[in-house]
Amino acid sequence: MQVTIHDDFDPKKIADSGQCFRITCLKNEIWRFLCGSRCLYLRRCGPSVYEADCPADEWNGFWHDYFDLGRDYRRVRNAVRQEDTYLRAAADTGTGIRILRQEPWEMIVTFLISQRKSIPAIRRCVDLLASRFGQPIETGYEIVYGFPSAQALARASHEDLLQCGLGYRTPYIEDAVKKVCSGVLDPQALYGYDDTSLMETLKSVHGIGEKVAGCISLFAYGRTGLAPVDTWIRRIINEKYGGADPFPQYGNMAGIMQQYLFYYAQTHKGEFD
Repeated sequence: MQVTIHDDFDPKKIADSGQCFRITCLKNEIWRFLCGSRCLYLRRCGPSVYEADCPADEWNGFWHDYFDLGRDYRRVRNAVRQEDTYLRAAADTGTGIRILRQEPWEMIVTFLISQRKSIPAIRRCVDLLASRFGQPIETGYEIVYGFPSAQALARASHEDLLQCGLGYRTPYIEDAVKKVCSGVLDPQALYGYDDTSLMETLKSVHGIGEKVAGCISLFAYGRTGLAPVDTWIRRIINEKYGGADPFPQYGNMAGIMQQYLFYYAQTHKGEFD
């Protein structure tokens, strides 16, 4: 089916923005998005027009929410203060980025993996986990693998997980698996928590600190008022803002501004070397 997206939307920038590790550009500029057990193929066929390989009700329901299509990102960019020239440049460079609304369990695991790993290395680990422990999905074009459930990962041995390149993060994944399988942690129930309770509950998992909890809250639960601070964002705050946090003034748009700055840092690393 053909869909029209009038607002900011750039699959490549979304894929390179560090929030999702299961987006792939296939031949003929077809973008494959995997989320949980769902798979979407998206191909641009005109200005703002895309061919989406899914039924209309799935696009208007699941994928509409996944791509945060109910939010006006042009308005977000226009909200950047005129005097903040650095963030204005970042928002211009990052035009097309959207905050994806991803599956919570997948975000818990992938951001546990993400610590001290490059984006390509994270993608390799996630792909290995999915191919070894996830359920196959026959799309009509290929067989891909959904993200493994906590129950599926519970059946994996410590050595099995190590072979997926998890390294020292393996006990973190095992603790998350144990908490979910025992019912101590219910990722779906966390939708109803306020930001503070959500962050504190996520941090009860071994290996989840402030930054990882913030990423999960932003990219799974849509808490766009939270702006996770990693090494790159800390450098930006210190080197470009004199140590003053620029995010609180943007309220519920803070997390989106953080993504613009993170993406800008990844594409302008020479400014920090």
